[in-house]
Amino acid sequence: MSRHQVFASAWHRFRFVSSCSLLLLCGANISLQAEEPAEKKWSQAVERMLVNGRELAASTDSKFPAENAPWIWGPSYDTPYVLKKSWVVPEGLVAAQLVATCDNEMELFLNGKSIGSSNEWQTPITIPLTGKLAKGENVLTAKVRNEGGIAAFCCRLSMKDAQGKVSAIESDESWQAFSSDDLQKQHPIKLVAKPGEAPWGQVMTNANEVSPAAKNFSVPSGFEVERLFVVPRDELGSWVAITSDPKGRLIASDQGGKGLVRITPAPLDGTGETIVEKIPVELSGAQGLLWAFDALYVVCNGGPGSGLYRATDSNGDDVLDKVEKLRDLQGGGEHGPHSIVLSPDGQKLFVICGNHTKVPFNIKDLTPPQTMGGIRAEQRRVELAADGASRLPANWDEDQIITRMWDANGHAAGILAPGGYVVSTDKDGKSWEVWSAGYRNPYDMAFNTDGELFVYDADMEWDFGTPWYRPTRVNHATSGSELGWRSGSGKWPAIFPDSLPALYDIGPGSPVGVTFGYGTRFPAKYQKALYLCDWTFGTMYAIHLTPEGSSYRATREEFVSRTPLPLTDVTIGRDGAMYFTVGGRGGQGELYRVRYTGNESTQPVMAKSEEGAALRSLRRELESFHTSAAKPDQAIPKALANLGHEDRYIRYAARVALEHQPVAQWKDKALASKSSLALIEGAIALAHQADPSDQLAILKALDQIDIEKLSATQKVWLLRAYELVMVRLGEPSVEFKKSFAARWNPQFPSGEFDLDRQLSSMLVAVRAPGIVSRLVNLLSEQSSSKGRPTNLAPDESALKELITRNAGYGSAVRASLERGGDLLQIHYAYALRTVHERDAWTIDDRKGYHGWFQRAREWAGGNSFRKFLINMENESLTGLSENEKLALEVLGARKPYTPPPLPKPMGPGKAWTKDEVMALVTSGRLDRGRNFEKGKRAFAAARCIVCHRFGEDGGATGPDMTQVAGRFQLKDLVEAIVEPSKVVSDQYKASVVETADGRSLVGRIVHESPTSILLVTDPEDATKFVELARKEIESISAAQESLMPKGLLNTLNEEELLDLLAYSISRNNPRDARFKK
Repeated sequence: MSRHQVFASAWHRFRFVSSCSLLLLCGANISLQAEEPAEKKWSQAVERMLVNGRELAASTDSKFPAENAPWIWGPSYDTPYVLKKSWVVPEGLVAAQLVATCDNEMELFLNGKSIGSSNEWQTPITIPLTGKLAKGENVLTAKVRNEGGIAAFCCRLSMKDAQGKVSAIESDESWQAFSSDDLQKQHPIKLVAKPGEAPWGQVMTNANEVSPAAKNFSVPSGFEVERLFVVPRDELGSWVAITSDPKGRLIASDQGGKGLVRITPAPLDGTGETIVEKIPVELSGAQGLLWAFDALYVVCNGGPGSGLYRATDSNGDDVLDKVEKLRDLQGGGEHGPHSIVLSPDGQKLFVICGNHTKVPFNIKDLTPPQTMGGIRAEQRRVELAADGASRLPANWDEDQIITRMWDANGHAAGILAPGGYVVSTDKDGKSWEVWSAGYRNPYDMAFNTDGELFVYDADMEWDFGTPWYRPTRVNHATSGSELGWRSGSGKWPAIFPDSLPALYDIGPGSPVGVTFGYGTRFPAKYQKALYLCDWTFGTMYAIHLTPEGSSYRATREEFVSRTPLPLTDVTIGRDGAMYFTVGGRGGQGELYRVRYTGNESTQPVMAKSEEGAALRSLRRELESFHTSAAKPDQAIPKALANLGHEDRYIRYAARVALEHQPVAQWKDKALASKSSLALIEGAIALAHQADPSDQLAILKALDQIDIEKLSATQKVWLLRAYELVMVRLGEPSVEFKKSFAARWNPQFPSGEFDLDRQLSSMLVAVRAPGIVSRLVNLLSEQSSSKGRPTNLAPDESALKELITRNAGYGSAVRASLERGGDLLQIHYAYALRTVHERDAWTIDDRKGYHGWFQRAREWAGGNSFRKFLINMENESLTGLSENEKLALEVLGARKPYTPPPLPKPMGPGKAWTKDEVMALVTSGRLDRGRNFEKGKRAFAAARCIVCHRFGEDGGATGPDMTQVAGRFQLKDLVEAIVEPSKVVSDQYKASVVETADGRSLVGRIVHESPTSILLVTDPEDATKFVELARKEIESISAAQESLMPKGLLNTLNEEELLDLLAYSISRNNPRDARFKK
């Protein structure tokens, strides 16, 4: 028998040629035919979907009673099987329905055609089959797989005739079983459970949901949705990218290693089948596909190695067979390289990459980038490789005066500017130019007929509830644009003038495929729409653009949605239909088509916009100077003339053009501008490109602007210019800080959200007098600033409906909507955490600040929200001594540590001496084989945790033990534990206080003022303290005994003691070598 076989019949609707294939068993009257095929093919018929509550294909399905059925499998639970049942359909059927489930995963086929799949055994799927059963013999096939433990498949196919008589096909011992890897070998059926038996019980009676393929689509009136293909996962994977070739066929790629396919869609009239063929090239993992220059360009994310590839037909036989790697793209995973499109002039390729992908050419740092933000010591300078260029000057940086925090769960920690980016290259991938940057994780992009680029960028859902959360959004990606993504809390507000804002905020979601509707046979507005696919909430949006200035304004319409619908990509076919894929992350892949069958005209319309053309032309003229090769005598006058233009995009383009020219040729002219807007933009350009020696002149020029004549937004722009001049060009003088504070202090608070956010940052940065107390006072009030109550989406009522489409993801959104906090107060606390000067805080400030965190922890947000609050508070304590931290607890500024119920020692213990403990230490038993969790338990059982912090847990009355291994040798640590009074640090030494009325008090002095002291009298309880007036005190002397009691180890046995010591010197690292076997 050949390794390739064909099984076919005259009527079958799903066919392909392959070894070890499921569909060998899907036809009636099975026959084996040895054949060596030239290619591998799959085919499926068109299915018209339910749309807006009405079924387009006629149906007479009626309800069948929910009934249980037997549970079956093959001989081994660990083996995937193909289960098959053949039967002859009774005459005169009027309704048919299949209910099925599988523990753990199944794909169902009727007469060779895929009809549904599921990996949720708790929810059986119901598939209407009225009109879909063939006359005579039919074959029902289930491809099943287990993921461990017991396995079983259960189904019931109910059929009703005109007299109401019901007959059924059930999963029972009459079925056949075949190994999925050897379809010639039949196995006996195993009856796993009778109907309704444990462990699945009555689950079949819970089948109240139709299968995903039969659920309603929501589309505008007149549109139809057709399912063309259900992707067999084992053979073709899960499709995440799709494009068209010159012959009108589609090309798709698996996200993993299943390769590329070519798809010939079924004719638009609904006849025929969709044909799928494997493309015989070693390429997979593509997230970008484009046919251009007589070749298929493929952006691989993983697969053969992340990069840009070109596949061509070397011999003219219409089969791609040659692959070239044009450029390595260093990045991978879900934030790696993504899509590729052709430039409007047809001459360049544009590639888009997520923020974990390095720019595809070398950038040499002449001065280091910022890591956390703050004020630089020297201007940022870089040098680009010969094959690289950038439309925005490549000395990008973090550019924030309040140092940022990395994500509290560590996501993208260490990822610096430029973040995600768009880059262009020639058809051979030789030279590269960054076009736009500052994105998080944009998956796709598209050009409109005006030649403008639009990008759909991702949010960071863990940021819900924070002021730095940015929704998924559409961006107008102009030349040299900076969109302001920075890692962690560092994301720039959209108002910042050194970036461009979102064209439209969508809200939470997962951006994937993007395309314009050009070429569709749709009504006019849908031909011109920009389509965005959201994977998370199963929604495709139509974005309708209207020119506004040199950019556009946008409105949003839901175009296609269903629950679930994990969209991955979308393209427009040469036949005028829209094609989209679902799948991703290994999920079930499918191909759909959208057609318009309504009454409106579908004649092609002119999509190019005459409105705004003059302003777009001016902007593009300025953008032509976004290169160091531009002639300064042309670029500088044009740029200076437009620095104060009323259109934000034109001002931005003018400034970037200026930054590409020699600074000495435009510096003085920029600072001499009489226009406030032009002066602000010029100052930003100089902040980016000038030297520290220019700082004073720039600051003086900015000081000449009359802030009373500025709007709230313009004040933010001015403050941002000050910020950049300080951050980029060095620490300003004390005199400047004083004058800045005096000028701007009266402006705060303004009652405007964006202005108060920026003002508070700048006033904290210059340490304006009284700013700490003012911000702390505002933490105790309801924010009066104007602005959005949350920043999740522009329409939060619509968001509440949207999140019902994905219960798991939507729960965090719902909680943020219902229990979200005050964004401005969070920013104030964020800024205050950087004030480490002790004299800037009063004890009342500390009480108010740390008390705010207790209230803020009641608020809800994303996965990192609470940890951000914890890290914020912890950072605010930087620079405080242990005594000062304890004083905050004593005075009620921070909640004292309350230990949980402590475990009892295992014992039996003994009166350990220092020599006995050291004998254990030097025996070698401490070096390997210790147990981290047991050490943690012993740390608590010996009461160490009550007084000593370790990692994120423990009290504060004794030294923090987390880094003790870096401060003490082991013998010193043993001595300090066994003989605590032998050597005591001055910081933790007890004092004896004699009072005038004859009392003698022993404790630790944690706070002193000219008039009083605070004495903690119980080392295990910070709430037990005495405040003594100086006039009451006769004398204060050092105690001879440590507050730490002796004998704490005496309750432990040898193993407990060794685990405790290993834990104490592990730096809270469970992977320390001492814990290895």
